[in-house]
Amino acid sequence: MQTDTLAVLILASSFFIMLVCRFPIAFAIGLSSLFTTLYLGLPLMQIAQLMVKGVNVFTLMAVPFFIIAGEIMGAGGISSRLIDFSNALVGWLRGGLAMVNIVASTFFGGISGSSTADTASLGTILIPIMKKQGYDEEFATNITMTSSVQGLLIPPSHNMVMYAMVAGSVSIGRLFLAGIVPGVLLGLALMVYSYGAAVKRDYPKGDPFALANVWRSLKQAAWGLVTVFIVVVGVVTGVLTATESAAIAVIWAVIVSAFIYKELTFPKMWRVIERSLGTLAIVMILISTSQVFGWLLTYLKMPEMVAGAILGFTETPLFIMLILNLVMLALGTIMDMSAIILVATPILLPVAMTAGMDPVHFGVVVILNLGIGLITPPVGGTLFVGSAVSGVPIERLAKTLVPQFGVMLLVLVFITYVPAVVMWLPDLIMPVMAGT
Repeated sequence: MQTDTLAVLILASSFFIMLVCRFPIAFAIGLSSLFTTLYLGLPLMQIAQLMVKGVNVFTLMAVPFFIIAGEIMGAGGISSRLIDFSNALVGWLRGGLAMVNIVASTFFGGISGSSTADTASLGTILIPIMKKQGYDEEFATNITMTSSVQGLLIPPSHNMVMYAMVAGSVSIGRLFLAGIVPGVLLGLALMVYSYGAAVKRDYPKGDPFALANVWRSLKQAAWGLVTVFIVVVGVVTGVLTATESAAIAVIWAVIVSAFIYKELTFPKMWRVIERSLGTLAIVMILISTSQVFGWLLTYLKMPEMVAGAILGFTETPLFIMLILNLVMLALGTIMDMSAIILVATPILLPVAMTAGMDPVHFGVVVILNLGIGLITPPVGGTLFVGSAVSGVPIERLAKTLVPQFGVMLLVLVFITYVPAVVMWLPDLIMPVMAGT
């Protein structure tokens, strides 16, 4: 027991020391695992075998395809068309451009599955326009960042694929369906807040509503939105696996961007491939090193220790859910989202199930928690992208984000304690059969 305790200390302390020292997260995970393995006297060959095993998963093949499809659609003209469609729908409201921003994020997030890609793509277009129309630059940037978190919930989402892989026998189709209502709910909550802010600050309205404009813009945007249809319907109906639907989505994205919208040129495609490979390399290294880290956590009985500590403090499901949310919110401020999913899921999921949470429900709660972490200093990736796109310092953005944080936390509490909001759609369309 003494040996196990010391091994846990080596694993945890070396990991957090390297995080504080600004080591890349994959190196922090890998090196702390190496130190612990050496201390325990386990064969080093086991590390290599576990790393290969971590990425040798068929379901994982969906991740690169989703990443590439999102990059292609972002570079191929989909952003401007979604903005036009969103403007025709809600631009006539008070604070119309803020509403447009949120609705466009709802659509674009369902294509890219990435909060940072959403912020970078839509932010470069909408933030300058909003500033020119009289919106505060902090508000314009913050609403772009917070609404982009919808992209993590609304399918397709490669982060949900990774969660399903780590969690075990969790249906990707049910996860995709479970994210739709919370994603839309988050967008509606931000729209209510934006309307109140627009009235208070006298932000302008857009052009009057016209059904002809809606129809015209929908015809243009529909080609890109078909991507979501391919993925979600293909996976939910069982006609396609997540990997197959993602591969078809890439082919469709190339056809739409290059031959229909005619905005995906060879130089753009080369940049898309470069960005996709860069993102994919980071994800794959994280997955392989996290496999070793996760195996060591199980070997050292960390899930049982954490569960025992939490259950020793309280056995009330409501308080257990609160503690889990606080833990994930705290982790989201200091770690990358993918790393948390890979490392923390094996530890926290058993505790959540003890509190009566379905793994699908818990997955959506995890994704929203970590999405909030993406706009929270000091490590928030979306926060850095928003600052870079708008030119507003991170310090100013963080101070003015407080109201939006409040809105997002209210949605988080709601979906945590009212599981029917998350589960009714997957239970309706893909019910779990008795005995499975």
